Amino acid sequence: MPTNFLPLNPLKRLAGQTAIYGLSSIVGRLLNYLLVPLYTRVLITSDYGIYTEMYAWVSILWVILTYGMETTFFRFSESEKNKQSVFNTSFSSLIVTSILFLVLVVGNSGSISQWMGYGDRINYIIYFGFILSFDAMAAIPFARLRQQNRPIRFVTIKLINIGLNIALNLFFILLCPYLITHFPESEFTKLISTIFNPDDLVGYIFISNLVASTITLILLLPEFRFNKFRFNTALLMRMLKYSWPLMIVAIAGSINLSIDKILLSMLLPGNSDAEIMSQVGIYGACYKVSIIMTLFVQTFRYAADPFFFAESGKSDSRQIYADVLKIFTIVTSLIFLITTLYLDFVITFIGEDYRTGRDVIPILLMGNLFLGIFYNLSFWYKLTNKTIYGALLSIIGAGITIILNIILIPKIGYYGSAWAAFFAYFIMMALSYFIGKKHFPVQYDIKKIVFYPGLAVLLFYVSTLLNLETGLVKYAINTMLAALYIIMIFAMEKRNFLQLLKS
Repeated sequence: MPTNFLPLNPLKRLAGQTAIYGLSSIVGRLLNYLLVPLYTRVLITSDYGIYTEMYAWVSILWVILTYGMETTFFRFSESEKNKQSVFNTSFSSLIVTSILFLVLVVGNSGSISQWMGYGDRINYIIYFGFILSFDAMAAIPFARLRQQNRPIRFVTIKLINIGLNIALNLFFILLCPYLITHFPESEFTKLISTIFNPDDLVGYIFISNLVASTITLILLLPEFRFNKFRFNTALLMRMLKYSWPLMIVAIAGSINLSIDKILLSMLLPGNSDAEIMSQVGIYGACYKVSIIMTLFVQTFRYAADPFFFAESGKSDSRQIYADVLKIFTIVTSLIFLITTLYLDFVITFIGEDYRTGRDVIPILLMGNLFLGIFYNLSFWYKLTNKTIYGALLSIIGAGITIILNIILIPKIGYYGSAWAAFFAYFIMMALSYFIGKKHFPVQYDIKKIVFYPGLAVLLFYVSTLLNLETGLVKYAINTMLAALYIIMIFAMEKRNFLQLLKS
């Protein structure tokens, strides 16, 4: 087992890239996270349930539309001499499939709306047809910015997208209703009233997303101005052979992340559609609280994709991978502990009507920690071109998620969805580790990787056993518990962290 970190210049570079690329991810998700208090105070729980279900479908469909081409682009950009041909082929492929998808969705929007139970809200389907198509088209240009180490432009465009989306949300959800209520006679308000429907606020959330996606694609035009929609057919076939298992991995992964919201709307017991969608809304809001963990995991993944491929040819690469996982586990365990110890404060970000589901948050946080470790471990099959194993692992995880949701939702409601995610991610993580030992052995410090999350859970459990009322005493004790975790980590890893700072 490794006891010391290697000279850590590569790790420091990964940390720097995580910070830079994470700016758009963290800031964007935090700003969007700040919309959750608005949504959960303005929208009734059933409307928020619609919002939750729609974006669950989008999460799955977007993965299908990009079919693993981002990771494939990174891989072939490293191995092919003609990098422009790799870009042209991958990007052109996504352009063609996105346009075909858009035509299919718009042409069948009425049938899709009826099937989803949205009746005459055909506009929702059309909005998301364009959103998904535009976002898929933008995937490879964004990947190219990362591959070319152009984080400033990447972050700038991402932040413009986020800022515009949030500004439009505030305009439609807050400003327009305020003007109509308080200044009904002004000329500007009369103009707004001709195009604004205060009874369909959910629709304006979708419109805001559509406008932001459109502007983002326009801003990315310079990145593909030399592309002439040319296919290198032989290259495309090799890329698709590499990417299709990744697509299955991603689809299965998106099922793990999103299918619970869809199945909840189908399987929850209730006397009416509104009651069922209210439960979906409550779960969706609490799921948003657990995104604190997802923020770090997603930020890490942005930098890790190109980093792990770039480090793969170095003699000490496997030691670096082991050190990365240990540091990752330390940080995510701390995120779990801080969030759960201060949950009384964190939960105030969502409306009071949604807080009844707070007990699912620790379950979801730990599940997402397992998922983050799985992402770390998953590079063994990408680096060895054994992506079929990633597909199998993700299919197993998706199968567990679906089966447990079907079994548990009718019995314990949305708690069943939370536990389904927990066990699915744990099993995926464990299987990836044991299979990876055979095909790409890395000397991970397993004892500490198990100990750190276990310590965080133990300290959280101690806090719950005390069962203190919210107040200064509870926060003081929880702060001491968090400090104890940090002190123990520093005591165990002092020499390694000092070495990291010096390198």
